[in-house]
Amino acid sequence: MQLSRNLIELKAELSPMKTTWYCPLDLSTVAEEEDDGVIYTVVVKQHAAPHGPMPAVCRSQCVKAGTEEKLVLHLLHSFSMGDSSYITIFLSTYRSFTSTERVLDILTDRLENPPGDSERSHVRQSFNKAVCTVFRTWLSEYPEDFQSLGNPSCLLRLAPLLPQDSSSAADLRAQLLRIAEELSEKALLLHSRRDQFSLDSPPPDPSLFEPTSVLGFPSSLIAEQLTKIETELFVRLVPYHCLGSLWSQRDKKGREGVCWSVRATVRQFNKLANAVLASCLWPTKLRSQQRARLLEKWIGVAEECRARKNFSSLYAVVSALKSNPIHRLRRTWHDTDREALRRYEELAEIFSDKDNYSQTRELLKEEGTSKFANLDNRINNRHISRSNAQGTVPYLGIFLTDLTMLDTAVKDRLDNGYINFDKRRREFEVLAQIRLLQSSCKNCVFVSDETFLQWYHSVPTLTEEQSYRLSNEIEPVEQSPRSLAPSVIITQCPDLSTSRSSLSGDGEGFFDFHSPVNNLLSKLTKHMRSPSVSCLDVDTSPPTNESTPASLTPSTPTKSHRRSASCGNNPVASVQGSGPEMRIIKIRMELHDGNLYRSILVTSNDKTPTVVSSALEKHNQDPKQASRYELIQLLPEGKELVIPPTGNVFYAMSSSSVDFLLRRKGGNTPFGSPSISPETSATFPRIKAKGRRLVRTLF
Repeated sequence: MQLSRNLIELKAELSPMKTTWYCPLDLSTVAEEEDDGVIYTVVVKQHAAPHGPMPAVCRSQCVKAGTEEKLVLHLLHSFSMGDSSYITIFLSTYRSFTSTERVLDILTDRLENPPGDSERSHVRQSFNKAVCTVFRTWLSEYPEDFQSLGNPSCLLRLAPLLPQDSSSAADLRAQLLRIAEELSEKALLLHSRRDQFSLDSPPPDPSLFEPTSVLGFPSSLIAEQLTKIETELFVRLVPYHCLGSLWSQRDKKGREGVCWSVRATVRQFNKLANAVLASCLWPTKLRSQQRARLLEKWIGVAEECRARKNFSSLYAVVSALKSNPIHRLRRTWHDTDREALRRYEELAEIFSDKDNYSQTRELLKEEGTSKFANLDNRINNRHISRSNAQGTVPYLGIFLTDLTMLDTAVKDRLDNGYINFDKRRREFEVLAQIRLLQSSCKNCVFVSDETFLQWYHSVPTLTEEQSYRLSNEIEPVEQSPRSLAPSVIITQCPDLSTSRSSLSGDGEGFFDFHSPVNNLLSKLTKHMRSPSVSCLDVDTSPPTNESTPASLTPSTPTKSHRRSASCGNNPVASVQGSGPEMRIIKIRMELHDGNLYRSILVTSNDKTPTVVSSALEKHNQDPKQASRYELIQLLPEGKELVIPPTGNVFYAMSSSSVDFLLRRKGGNTPFGSPSISPETSATFPRIKAKGRRLVRTLF
């Protein structure tokens, strides 16, 4: 009872407070405390002292939300306040809510007015140490932030203000001045790094392409070369490029260079999937038995990729084999070796969307940082040298899915306008997993095989229409004319409850997926089916002849041979459960600086003004101007569906598309894009209307 009274008294001293939770079992108090533009989560713990009647009290606090300026300045105070991970999290995620130039300006202003009466005071020395820690970490982890600055003036202003009393500060000063000199000479290292990622090559000559030549390469050699390409791309991947708020800006005018490291992985994924399609479909005159040997070859390559923990290439191969142009070739599959088919089904099961890729996540947990794959003698790995450790190259779409869901489901700002830094902590937990896997790939050594690479780069790019035409030449359609046009479905994952989390432990082979981000997503997805990023290329620009087949999504083969379309960063999610039905739609808005989109969570109770206001806010426009805009759904064949001004968006929208346009009333309708009414659109979803309790309780 005495301890309880002491805790109550201690709780009263923590003011001003917004919320307080008392935990008598572990003798700790968790509270929220607001102070000068920052909301802290404060944890006060009491430990029994070895000597004396009074328990020892430990108090720590971490930032939950705050203004832009206060979040930047907290970099200099985080260690002293017990928020040891703040610097790392901030530097990984700050691009979601501010810019490098703005952060440097705020820090420089603070350095011009340092605390303490003299250079030798304890307060000044602690401040100087914090300054050196922040900039040393920043320059070490993200040098491209400084190298991509448009003007060196901010660095020239900052460098003289760094502390003068240590060799570490002198090194930092010299490094900043060197970067400033490079900027002034227009020697931007970021451009050269982007060039290294360019997979563009001269258009291949189809006459030089020999599809069956792939049979002459051992499966182990092909897998080794693909793993080499994927590993080099993955090691150089910039994790924060995967953030949902940045990835969604890649189509914005003037932002073509955004997320360039993710784009490189996208191109490689689609290039490999296209190689599988082209090698199996291009030689239309082969007998079914001969074509079956090509399928068996790629199944062998997939096995070897699995043995090398190259999940990205494995997924690309499996996706291509499951795509409709190949999947519909019944005679070819009938002539394929039964044992090869059995192994193929085992490999495909790895990427089952059941429980949100739970099997893939379990493999990452078991093998993420281990030296070798746990094959259990099921895969022939005699070609793999056990003396060389194998890094893990994940399928990046899983991380993009989680980050997209976080960006869509969690608000960027609180109701009082403060930046929601708790959201950034959750995003960082996903980014940290990427960085851990990258560390497992840094010491991998590969040898190039120029003969295979020459064949690989000679593969012509097939459009979706070309793939279907070749497939129909091989095995003409035998059923009704209706089957000529494959239907399109959106693949969905039923749950994000196993989504990931912070990484713990340095133990080999341990990859922990349990964390606060998992708790958040599990609450949401108990009622919500989340989308999968089935194909990494989620570019929303119109397809061209140079584009790869748009949808190489793995989907469970069915007798109707439905082709699966990738959701990418424009997911659609139907909610099923006790809460309101929901969908995630993609809303474009024509702005002066380009045409970009944002993902919006729509419930079955949302009316048009609510959705329009949310979309305007997502696009950094004034939500109070919602009455001046109309919401239009973009349907196939260039048609448009105008959502009624006071209608229920969820019920009024067609199920055939998740693309919407926000347009000022009175704007011109694009030529060839007739508007249609709900009565003439596709079948609407039939669902029960529920309250908005789910969203309110979760967020």
